[in-house]
Amino acid sequence: MGDEDLKIADTSAQDVRLAPPDPRRMQLIVAGIGVAVIASILFAAPWVKRWANATASVPFDRVRTAVVAEGDLVRDVSVQGKIVAAVSPTLYATASGSITLEVVAGEQVFAGQILANVDSPELNSLLRQAESAFEQRKVELERQRIESRQLALEKRKAADLADVALVAAKREQRRAEEANEMGVIPVIDFEKAQDDLRNAELAHQHAIADAGLFDERLAFELRASEFELRQQELVVIDFQRQVNDLAIKSPVNGIVGDLLVDQKSAVSRDTPVLAVVDLSRFEIDALIPESYADDLLIGMQAEIQVGGERYNGQLVAVSPEIINNQVASRIRFKGDGPTNLRQNQRLTTRILLAEYNNVLMVQRGQFLDSGGGRIAYVVNDDQMAERRQIETGARSLGSVEIVAGLEPGDTIIISNLDPFRGADTVLLTD
Repeated sequence: MGDEDLKIADTSAQDVRLAPPDPRRMQLIVAGIGVAVIASILFAAPWVKRWANATASVPFDRVRTAVVAEGDLVRDVSVQGKIVAAVSPTLYATASGSITLEVVAGEQVFAGQILANVDSPELNSLLRQAESAFEQRKVELERQRIESRQLALEKRKAADLADVALVAAKREQRRAEEANEMGVIPVIDFEKAQDDLRNAELAHQHAIADAGLFDERLAFELRASEFELRQQELVVIDFQRQVNDLAIKSPVNGIVGDLLVDQKSAVSRDTPVLAVVDLSRFEIDALIPESYADDLLIGMQAEIQVGGERYNGQLVAVSPEIINNQVASRIRFKGDGPTNLRQNQRLTTRILLAEYNNVLMVQRGQFLDSGGGRIAYVVNDDQMAERRQIETGARSLGSVEIVAGLEPGDTIIISNLDPFRGADTVLLTD
C-alpha cells in the first residue's frame, strides 16, 4: 500500500471565511437598545408617579363603582307580608247549651245562612216565663180598665145626683121666695131654703171636681200599668232576640274556616264556635322595621308585587306599639286586586315613604355603612381613588341622596371601603 492510500482527510473543505465585523451595525444595535430603554422609562413614569403618590393599592376587579347623577329619588321600604282576608269574623255562642253544627270546614256559605244552632233550655224557659208574665200584665191592665170605668161611672153618678139635688134646692128656693113675698112663710124657713140651696151648690161643685180628679187618677194609674206592660214586652222581645241568636248565622259570603268546637258539645256563653272567611277582599299584614316607625303614616301609597305584576295599594293601619323591633301594619289593595290570592300567601310590598325631585344621588352600596355615610372615594382617569368628605340625605332601597361633596358625573366606589384603611389616595391596579 503506497503513501497516497495512507493520507488522512482534514476539515479544510468545511471552513468558511468570515468578513470582518461592521462597526456601524454595532452602533445601530446600541441605539435601538437606548431607544427602548427611554421609551420604557417614559411609559413607566406615570405608573411610578402613581405608585409614589398612592398610599394603598387595591385590585380594580374587587371594587364596584357608580356614577353620581341627578334624578328623582323615591324613599321607600320593602317588606314581606302575608295575605289575610279583610273580613274574617269569628262567630261566638250567645248562650250556654249544646251546639249543633250545620256546616263543615271549607264549605261555601252565604250571608244569613244558619251555620250552627245552640240548644239552651235555660234561655227558652226564661222566654216562656217572660211571655207568661207579659200576658198576665195584659189581663191585669184590661181588668184595671174595666174597674176604672166602673169607678168613674160611680163618680159621675154622684155628680149627677148632686146636680139633681141642686135643681131641687133651686126650686125650693124659688118657692120660698114667692111665699116670703106673700108673707105666708116664716123667716126661718126662708133662710133654711137659702142654706139648702147653698149646700146643694157646694155639693154639686165638689162632686164634679171629685169626678174630674178621679178620672185623672185613673188615667195616671192606667198609664203606669201600660208602662209596666211595655217594660215586660221589652223583656219578652229581648229574650226572643236571644233565642233567635241561638241560630248562628253567617254575616258575609265566604267559606267556613276552622271549626273551634266539636259537634253536639256543651258550650258556654261567648265561646268561639267557628270563623267565616270572606275571600272577595284581601289585605296584607306586614311587619316594618322599627327604624321606619317615625315615617309611617296612614294613607301612604304602596306597590304590591304578585307574580310578575304590580298592583297599587295603600297603608290603612299602623300599630301604635313596637314588638320585637317591628311595627305591625295593614296594606289594602286599591281598586281591583288580583283574583288568584290565597290566605297566608306571602308577597313583597314596597311602601313609598317620600319622593324627592331633581336631587343628586348615587346607587346604594356598602360604602354607606363602612364609611358612615360621610366618606366616598372618587375615581379619576388614572385609576386613582381619592378620599372625599361627603354628606348624604334621604335613602331609598336602591339609591342615596348626595347633599354635599360630590358633583354630577363623578364616579365613586360603592363597595366596602374597609380594604382602603382610610387612605387618602388608593391605586386601583389591573
